[in-house]
Amino acid sequence: MQQFDAIIIGSGIGGLVCGNILSKEGMKVCILEKNKQIGGCLQTFSRDKVIFDSGVHYIGGLDKGQNLYQVFKYLGLMDKLKLERMDENAFDKIIIENDYKEYALAQGYDNFIKQLSADFPGEGKAIREYCNTVQAVCKKFPLYNLRSGGEYKEKEEVLETDTKAFIESLTSDKKLQAVLAGNNILYAGQPDKTPFYIHALILNSYIESSWKCIDGGSQIAKYLAQNIRKSGGVVLCSHEVKKIKEETGEVIYVESENGTRFSAKNYISNIHPVKTLEILDTCLIRPAYKNRIRNLENSISCFCLNIVLKKNTFKYFHHNYYWHKQGKIWSMQNYDAGNWPLGYAIFLSPSSKTKEYAETLSVLTYMKYDDVKEWAHTFNTTTKNQGRGKPYENFKIQKAETLLAVVEEKFPGLRNCIQSYYAATPLSYRDYLGTGDGSLYGIVKDYKDPVKTLMAPQTKLPNFYFTGQNLNLHGILGATITALATCTALLGNENIIDKIKNA
Repeated sequence: MQQFDAIIIGSGIGGLVCGNILSKEGMKVCILEKNKQIGGCLQTFSRDKVIFDSGVHYIGGLDKGQNLYQVFKYLGLMDKLKLERMDENAFDKIIIENDYKEYALAQGYDNFIKQLSADFPGEGKAIREYCNTVQAVCKKFPLYNLRSGGEYKEKEEVLETDTKAFIESLTSDKKLQAVLAGNNILYAGQPDKTPFYIHALILNSYIESSWKCIDGGSQIAKYLAQNIRKSGGVVLCSHEVKKIKEETGEVIYVESENGTRFSAKNYISNIHPVKTLEILDTCLIRPAYKNRIRNLENSISCFCLNIVLKKNTFKYFHHNYYWHKQGKIWSMQNYDAGNWPLGYAIFLSPSSKTKEYAETLSVLTYMKYDDVKEWAHTFNTTTKNQGRGKPYENFKIQKAETLLAVVEEKFPGLRNCIQSYYAATPLSYRDYLGTGDGSLYGIVKDYKDPVKTLMAPQTKLPNFYFTGQNLNLHGILGATITALATCTALLGNENIIDKIKNA
């Protein structure tokens, strides 16, 4: 049995960043991935010779000196990535049913205030207060600011604010309220639940700077895996971990689906905590803890329509669109069969082949796992390929056509630009990303009980750790910052934070 310093289960961004940091600290790392392609939400796929992103539609905080820039620079990525800066006057445009206007969210706080104040001339004070509060909340999170130290008490005071209630406290203008929350699909925002710090940490990164990956986000995973291999580590695909074995108080090995065992001094799980606890063979984790984790609410899943566009038919734009039905910004998840969808997001992917026209267009909207539950017994991945049958294909077509009809209200003639389209449902996200119900962002955070939904990287087993989006914050930035927390816990010091700041 080959011996490693650290074994990491799952090659999503959190696992890969952990592997890179530990490799740079001299550890021999092994990453075990169940799929044939590494990267989790960094994965790309090709249809009709064009590239689609699975989940990395845009990235924040990548301008010089910003938090993700510093981490990526430390990891040797910034000189390699092919990036495109989004429109500085509008990284996102919020559009609302029955309103002809497009409301721009701009990069840079001064520009953000300037652009929104032009649309809401009497609301400058509310917009400035919004921006000041977002920045003040973000300063309470040490790792997010690449700052050592900092106790739970520092951020405790900002954990118990409701996003919807806070935005409504700023202004009575319903339209401005809807615009400030207009891209809440980014975090599956729920009224009277989603903490404002989640909104703030995510929006702050995009306001600071917004970027897209040219030719897809899988380049991030590729370079991170190369770094690990150059340091003597291994990244193994098609190795689904089926057992994590504990003896005498520590994990002693993990076993893959084909029966191969891997042993290390330390172990990190980058898969969902519920899935992790299902394969953890130990008596030391109390049933009460397992039940608590199992009963935490997961965020909703989605339906994604990936469209291949006819050549030179759809002009490329350097922003995203978020649309919602009037009055439904906080209830988009509460659709029924008759009014779906209540909102959607549109993303274009930049290509090195063309600048003026878009090759692909992705439309993302909410979809509950229950909508596809009748096919839950089927699997469709690179390792388990079971067709789900004609009824499932018909379901996807019907939903795709319904969604397209709504999108065409804003983009008339879109259908004439479509060469082909491919739909992904919660089952697609379940199978390829390894979440039990296709959850977009993992465990739902609740401002009324923040401690319940925040997870520490340490476990009862001294050589076993968690990482990934379920602990603190999701997304490329969120999972990267969580990886820092995991690595500082494993290493027993925060020296890497200073190394990253000074990279």
